[in-house]
Amino acid sequence: MPLIKSAIKRARQNTVRQDRRKPVKSLMKTMMKKMEDAAKAGKRDEAVALLPETYKAIDMAEKINILHKNNAARKKARMAKLCAAK
Repeated sequence: MPLIKSAIKRARQNTVRQDRRKPVKSLMKTMMKKMEDAAKAGKRDEAVALLPETYKAIDMAEKINILHKNNAARKKARMAKLCAAK
């Protein structure tokens, strides 16, 4: 545990920010996983239907600075590639 006053405050801020980011990051990962599973199972229609929702989750994470813009673009490109491949 931190002893210095500023370090105590910083720890508290980090916890609050982590709690704020967690649902967005979790949703993004869940949507990506659903889409990957659908694509690997050969359910192309289901994967294509999940694409806009997955894009939205990635864009939300990018908007609140959970992801860098290039990282988000790379994830979106991989999801599109999964849909197009099958």
